[in-house]
Amino acid sequence: MSRSLRVKLVFIMLLIIVLLMIVVLVFLILGVQDFYTAQFYEQMESAFTQTELVNELRLAAGDGSAVRLMDGILTVFSGELGIDRNTRNYYILDGSTGEVLGSSLMEEDLRIEITTNILVAIEGDNALKDSSRSGYMDVAVPIVASMAESGYIVYIIDNKHTVQSLNAEIFALIFQAVIIGFVIAIAISLFISKTLLSPIKGMTTAAEAMAGGDFSRKIMVESEDEIGILATTFNDMAMQIETMLEELKKAEKLRREFVANVSHELRTPLTSIRTYAETISEHREIPQETEEGFLRVIINESDRMTKIVQDLLELSRFDSGTSVLTIEEFSIENSVRDVCAAIALEAKRRNQELNLELQWKLPKIMGDRARIEQVLMNTMSNALKYTPDGGRIDIYGGSTDTDVWIKIEDTGVGIPTEDLERVFDRFYRVDKARTRESGGTGLGLSIAKEIVTKHGGEISIESTPGIGTSVTIELPIVWDNES
Repeated sequence: MSRSLRVKLVFIMLLIIVLLMIVVLVFLILGVQDFYTAQFYEQMESAFTQTELVNELRLAAGDGSAVRLMDGILTVFSGELGIDRNTRNYYILDGSTGEVLGSSLMEEDLRIEITTNILVAIEGDNALKDSSRSGYMDVAVPIVASMAESGYIVYIIDNKHTVQSLNAEIFALIFQAVIIGFVIAIAISLFISKTLLSPIKGMTTAAEAMAGGDFSRKIMVESEDEIGILATTFNDMAMQIETMLEELKKAEKLRREFVANVSHELRTPLTSIRTYAETISEHREIPQETEEGFLRVIINESDRMTKIVQDLLELSRFDSGTSVLTIEEFSIENSVRDVCAAIALEAKRRNQELNLELQWKLPKIMGDRARIEQVLMNTMSNALKYTPDGGRIDIYGGSTDTDVWIKIEDTGVGIPTEDLERVFDRFYRVDKARTRESGGTGLGLSIAKEIVTKHGGEISIESTPGIGTSVTIELPIVWDNES
């Protein structure tokens, strides 16, 4: 690719030089022709408007040796007329027929073409202007002696050999300039192509590496021009793609874990249900008390499976954006007290100390009351489950100018630091065996985070293993339906 671009760049530079030189050549040639033509007619008009030259010619025209005398006068004025006998000559013509009677060429039997200017002079008018774009320039001036009916015509013609010679010199110079320009253009093109194409070649190599899955290749360009900006943008794009691929790999890993967890969580209650149901079906002599116990297990496992499916459906609605919040103004203080009352009996059964301390008169907030109470129930139930019998659970509440916050602290087993960043992942559990024994599915905190985020709030967890865990929920007082 770089070779092709280098050739194209050289070709473009050469083409530009050729076009420029052609334009210069055309303008120079036309300019020289126009200048020489204008100079010729200005010179002729200046010469034949001189009273001295015209008067002497008219006096000579009335003499018996008119042609010889006129020839002598024109010879004297040859310098002013620019006569050189190679490119410019004068002729003395018969005023009626245009026949050549004398000339600066001093040749016998001279014949010339009767031009438009000669015809004008035969009619008696001066022909001192350019009347043609032919390969010559001419003027014709009638010379008539006093009281004479006919006279002579002084005719001067220039064959433009001087202009043609000058144009040939100009063409040669232009051609030499083109050759030199070609050499300079090739050198400049090679230098520019090396400067410009090196980063492009680097980007091509990096792009090929990216196509092969290697996004670590970077382009080193120190310039701040468009090429440098392009290289920087390319590096940023490669970094973003690499990050995106890492995120996709992570998402794929989470997806596989999620599918495996869902399969496992549903398989466990299904296995229990099937086992107990088959036992009841195959053994009719089972005592009624035992059978009722088996049926309670089946119902509990069915409820557990139903809860899992409901949680999954709720998360799915959050992911698809179809989850609808019923927004209303309600007392967050009443909701906290209601949830505390709901878990108070279980806390008492486990001999746990449950303390509630709220700031006086918490402000009402805008939100979905049922969903917020679901978040409170999930977090307080977790504190209850993972706090040993005889432990303590403290619930605090307060507000700022814009937010209401609820903090649930426990003296439970705590969460290892390496697990803190994943506690909101779906189906993630720090102690899977213990969580399963307590009936957890690993979806409670995921749903809580989705609900709080949907309300424009934040939920955070701090924990120290063996000391306890603190969950803080922050909710805006004013509802923003763009959150």
